[in-house]
Amino acid sequence: MQGEMTHHLGYEKNSSTGNNTGNSRNGKSSKKLKGDFGTIDLEVPRDRNGSFEPQIIRKGQTRFTGFDEKIISMYSRGMTTREISQHLKEIYQVEVSADLISQVTDSVMETVIEWQNRPLDKVYPILIMDALIVKVRDGNHVVNKAFYLALGINLHNRVSKILRLNGDLC
Repeated sequence: MQGEMTHHLGYEKNSSTGNNTGNSRNGKSSKKLKGDFGTIDLEVPRDRNGSFEPQIIRKGQTRFTGFDEKIISMYSRGMTTREISQHLKEIYQVEVSADLISQVTDSVMETVIEWQNRPLDKVYPILIMDALIVKVRDGNHVVNKAFYLALGINLHNRVSKILRLNGDLC
């Protein structure tokens, strides 16, 4: 949210270009935010004129829905629980433990396993296969990874996602 404040004011913190502009940073206010993960305390920056309204967490907002989905999205992109924790701290100034992130990711594993073991139709007259190749950080290197998707259209013209696979590019 500090980045949003810098954008709002038009100058970096402690920059001389902010002198005599009529508006400046004015500390922080505390805020409690409820979500899927429980309640957390945040520090929201303020400006002297009271015109700053953060976009990440708006004024008057008390619930932060979709937090679990954001964690799962980052996890599915290959981030570790510690990287996710650091990322959330950088963006939201929120301490989220790696254990909490593990609980969130573990909560969807049952659904993932159920989806992987679901029965498929015996016949798919139309099968569409595609791969998206993206650059992914692997340790200290950036490598190409292929993300495969197979869609099948059954005899009743219903589309089913048959396969989603993250793999190495040969």
